[in-house]
Amino acid sequence: MNAIEPRPPIAMGRVGPDGLLVDAEARLADLNARAGGKLGAPIAVPPIAAIVRLAQRLGIAVSRNVVAADGEDDIDLWVRAEPDADGVRLEVSGWRPRAAWRAPDGDAAREDDFLRAEADWLWETDAAMRITHLPFEAGQLNGFDPVAMLGQPLTLLFALEADGEGALPILAAAVEQARFDGQVAELRGTGQRVRLSASPRIDAQGRFAGFSGAATRIDPAEEVEAAPVPAPTAEPEFTSDFGQRLDKALRAPLARIIANADSISARVDGPLRDDYAEYALDIANAGRHLLSLVGDLADLSAIEREDFTVELEPIDLADVARRAAGLLAVRASEADVRIEKPRADERMPVTGEFRRVLQIMVNLIGNAVRYSPPGGWVWVRLEREGALGCVIVADQGKGIAIEDQAKIFEKFGRVDPAEPGGSGLGLYIARRLARAMGGDILVDSAPDEGARFVLTLPHRAD
Repeated sequence: MNAIEPRPPIAMGRVGPDGLLVDAEARLADLNARAGGKLGAPIAVPPIAAIVRLAQRLGIAVSRNVVAADGEDDIDLWVRAEPDADGVRLEVSGWRPRAAWRAPDGDAAREDDFLRAEADWLWETDAAMRITHLPFEAGQLNGFDPVAMLGQPLTLLFALEADGEGALPILAAAVEQARFDGQVAELRGTGQRVRLSASPRIDAQGRFAGFSGAATRIDPAEEVEAAPVPAPTAEPEFTSDFGQRLDKALRAPLARIIANADSISARVDGPLRDDYAEYALDIANAGRHLLSLVGDLADLSAIEREDFTVELEPIDLADVARRAAGLLAVRASEADVRIEKPRADERMPVTGEFRRVLQIMVNLIGNAVRYSPPGGWVWVRLEREGALGCVIVADQGKGIAIEDQAKIFEKFGRVDPAEPGGSGLGLYIARRLARAMGGDILVDSAPDEGARFVLTLPHRAD
């Protein structure tokens, strides 16, 4: 690798609207050439190309620390890509040889790692506090579209709450370019409260580049004075805590594996052999299966606790059904299945816990999509039956024999264990949740006639 000056200047470049490198200063041009690129062609350095594409897609400036290969060596770079009317303006700085990995020093770094491991999901912003990263599963579980939130102000997703002294920890941290913890906020439109923590991202010039943060759901029970702790029994409740600990320890690493494998499979960073792309797709699908299983085990440990409760609130079952159908639209499209969801003007006021009802609807519609043939339809319709509000999910799949209909609601129940599918926990958990909210899940099906799953919840007056 070429010698690197102690204080290298910023290397400027420009990418045209068509994604081709139209201009680059010597250092950047040389690195790109060593990677096999040239002016008038796409950028050949994969991590720089990825940041350019992200900036173009979001329409905002994006800054990232990246590691780029240069011959047999690696170098640390700080890349800033800012879109404008003529394409994307590039600033590449840093140019430091990649040091060997070592464990981070200091209590603060270790505390950050623990906070992120304990978090329910992760998020990132740029220096203007606009969202640059949200995991898909966070939107699926909390009822928002993570893709639509990219590039939006953080406050469009979170309604920030002042602390006991009337201050907002996140704002003070942004001013001081410091880490913060304990920022309480509400996910807009859901009533779900979360606790935010984050560490600042600083670019190579020492400028504040945004936050890399974590969000942890606040259990309403935390805000009530704790009851006296009973004396420990001879046998600790290991099973009750295991699923939750497993979920927190594995969710973030699995999500990163899936995201990276999907990127490799989609060849977003350049050409790749077909068999390698297929391997990456297999890794992503296996990761999704494991992530689903981890979530199911966490839910299983929660609903089987003697003190498990749900937070009943007024919700619109039609709105939840539309949200669930929207979250599954991409999966349905890939399977060549169409979802007919409730009309925008339809309403079905019921009582239940928003997050749990959304979880049930995603499970029911997801199953319907999975078992529908290519070109098939999934219908999501609403009905009122006396004191109950109902949502019906019907598909054109192979159906379920009467003798198997009880089995599908059993723990780990699978009609055909050899058939690709979930863990056998989804419907068991969904029915337990529905019954905890005063409702139920019923099934009506026969072989070769599709299946109709009906979720019922207590109806309420508008």
